[in-house]
Amino acid sequence: MLVEERIKETLHPNAYLKNIRNVHSGLVARTKILALLETRGFTASKIAKESALSYGVVMHHLRLLKNEGTVERKGNRRYVWLATGLGQKRLG
Repeated sequence: MLVEERIKETLHPNAYLKNIRNVHSGLVARTKILALLETRGFTASKIAKESALSYGVVMHHLRLLKNEGTVERKGNRRYVWLATGLGQKRLG
């Protein structure tokens, strides 16, 4: 039980989505994406490079997070993704 609690602590609270099944690999991917977007905006390709996730995986999770209202897309053609500030905040 202690191991499960530690794992949950390391996941970003906004990585949990309401409308889909939250599998561990998706939670980890969204946590990496959200951790980057907490500091500043990034393009999807830069997120992929910084998080060591494939571009397709990043785009999939960005779309899911956008549908939840957690992230938003700004600009045109070279979109920059930003955290909206909605949802749960990290403790501590």
